[in-house]
Amino acid sequence: MAQNGLLKRLENGGNVVVAEGYIFEFERKGYLQAGTFVPVVTLEHPELVRLMYEEFVHAGSDVVLAFTYYAHREKLRLINREGDLEKMNIAALKMAREVADKHGCLMAGNICNSSVYLPDDKESHKITEAMFKEQIELAVQYGADYIVAETFSHLGEGILALECIKKYGNGVPAVITMSPPPTHFVDGVKIAEGCKQLEDAGAAVVGLNCGMGPETMLPLMREIRQICKGPIAALPVTYRTTPEEPTFFSLTIPGSKKRAFPLDLCACICSRQQIAEFAEQCKEIGVQYVGLCCGNSANMTRIVAEVYGRTPPASKYSPAMEKHFIFGDKSKFKSGFTEDLRTHVGGQFD
Repeated sequence: MAQNGLLKRLENGGNVVVAEGYIFEFERKGYLQAGTFVPVVTLEHPELVRLMYEEFVHAGSDVVLAFTYYAHREKLRLINREGDLEKMNIAALKMAREVADKHGCLMAGNICNSSVYLPDDKESHKITEAMFKEQIELAVQYGADYIVAETFSHLGEGILALECIKKYGNGVPAVITMSPPPTHFVDGVKIAEGCKQLEDAGAAVVGLNCGMGPETMLPLMREIRQICKGPIAALPVTYRTTPEEPTFFSLTIPGSKKRAFPLDLCACICSRQQIAEFAEQCKEIGVQYVGLCCGNSANMTRIVAEVYGRTPPASKYSPAMEKHFIFGDKSKFKSGFTEDLRTHVGGQFD
């Protein structure tokens, strides 16, 4: 187990950088199906899951988040693989613990939106609790330092997840990150007020993940910071959401009215500069638990990590465009490249 737990790292204003986004990365690589979004890659190609854990740590993540998102009973039922639940979770957790121990990182278990929970349906609450319970107990058994419960649109489901971590988690801290519509949870509570309820109920960290990109998440983080006293979390998707299209579900392909989610979100990806600006603003707000969700990649995690004062191994390969034969330092290259070729590629660069 890592020597310093989550709470220790967050003491006295400390911070934690966390890489998420496994689902979209594996879909992009061709090992996971859009639509079902079930992490079958964990069993079919475990070596690739281990490699992605390693890549995110190399890029600056302080945490190896076990890839158990959507490895719950309801998702597996839809593809007739409920029998794989335990071995899928165990494989993800064991590899995460091994990589975390190798690099001195934290390891987090992960539960998420159930696709079952309905606010006024008590039976759905029982089913959801049972789903949470089996994943939480496995996470504890295989050495999670804390448990992330994330991507809930109903405040009630987030509260239930927190209660389950307290009930079945053997004392491990809970990080609860929500993914509501732009102003209120589906069950009617304002976002900052809901986060305060979660904090008061015992969550170690509260905040937002997924759904919104940096532009639409940051104003809400400012509101959450004003009302919540403890550590807060921001893990947006890496897409250019706007007040008019506030979540990645509502984004349209630039120049068209066609919905971008999920197959054409690549047309809406944030620039590296936008990711750096997001991280800078998070530091200014006082976000202590920071990262990126769907659309994340190792180079983007490196940017966040560097803004937050890290120098991960991947920083060895951070851009050095002064060495480029066209766009670099003119004193280092012949004018036929840095001057003559520039006139042919178009644009103003000086």
